[in-house]
Amino acid sequence: SKAFSHRLVTAMIPITLDPQRVRIALIGDGKGFERRREWLLEAGVAHLDTYTLSNLPSSEALRGVQVLWIVDIDAHLADPLAAACRAQGSLVNVEDVRHQCDFHNPALVRRGDLLLTVSTNGKSPGLASRIRKHLETEFGPEWGQRLERLARKRDLWRARGQSFGQLIKLTNAAIDAKRWLPRREESPRRAA
Repeated sequence: SKAFSHRLVTAMIPITLDPQRVRIALIGDGKGFERRREWLLEAGVAHLDTYTLSNLPSSEALRGVQVLWIVDIDAHLADPLAAACRAQGSLVNVEDVRHQCDFHNPALVRRGDLLLTVSTNGKSPGLASRIRKHLETEFGPEWGQRLERLARKRDLWRARGQSFGQLIKLTNAAIDAKRWLPRREESPRRAA
């Protein structure tokens, strides 16, 4: 139906990328550029090419880039760089220019390998940031250790031949036994 196909066009596809396997280019200037560079390095990006206004890349230098971020550069410089990367199949994000973004930067909370992300599809980064701050208090540093304990148990269960469905049931039972989260039936409903 038309309503369903329209929903598909506007829906987001949340994915996480292996920072060791993706070649990323970052082009920009200023504090936003520095924050994005630090964020990418903290995430463990192994193949990061950075360019500033004083050394903008050629189309040839961008060959093989899979993900491109452009931060705080005027449109007359950003647009041709974005077009060159898109022409080779790269995903592009021109920060704060929503119509130029193939993906959006989520607000995130990292607790070891537990990554909680919030995205508004670029519509309200401020709202995403507020929700991220709430999640930081709800999910403290101990959640990274909890995930590691669950992962070890899951490996043991899998080695014993448990099916995927059984793994989910066993994981939920372990979470309930530790009372790390409210059970579904205990979750409070909130008014709209």
